[in-house]
Amino acid sequence: MTVESDRALEAFLRLIGEKGFEAATLRDVAEASGLGLAELHRVHPDKVSLIRAFMARIDAEVLGGAPKQRDPEETARDRLFDVMMRRYDSLRPHREAVRAIRRAARRDPILALALGPVFARSMAAMLEAAALPSEGLAGLVRQHGLLAIHYDVSRVFDQDDTMDLSKTMAALDNRLKTAERWAQPFERFASSAQRDDRRPLAP
Repeated sequence: MTVESDRALEAFLRLIGEKGFEAATLRDVAEASGLGLAELHRVHPDKVSLIRAFMARIDAEVLGGAPKQRDPEETARDRLFDVMMRRYDSLRPHREAVRAIRRAARRDPILALALGPVFARSMAAMLEAAALPSEGLAGLVRQHGLLAIHYDVSRVFDQDDTMDLSKTMAALDNRLKTAERWAQPFERFASSAQRDDRRPLAP
């Protein structure tokens, strides 16, 4: 991320947290970041680009905290829990901005549609950080399943005033346990399908 991009992102997050997503214009972002409109447009031509940069920053922070070697004693759910809690820790300083983005996406279906791939890529990064495959049919299902969990837990995170985010931890643990039970039949089916694909065709 360039210096200009970083300045624009900081200004954007502050402004949407204070004024709301719709009220904060690109001109406001340019003025608050000390950039000209042309400079801002070169690095971030629209608000979706700024949100994409925000998600990339959060993803990088979470991935930076991932261990280099997987602990064989940890379950997939344990690893995913740790990854997602690191994500909420990274999002915590920007909670007002996150709320503003979520509210705007609920009101604007076009914005929600544009942000879908951004959030899906972000969830793919979280899966990879937890040493869970994010590609193929099974990976796509995991991405969207994790996104649904994240959306649900985020409503608790928004109101969590505990020092250690204990309410968020409890909600995440509960949702992951439920998802694990629902996912087991699909995971068995996906594994079976992959084995069938590797079998040679009969002559």
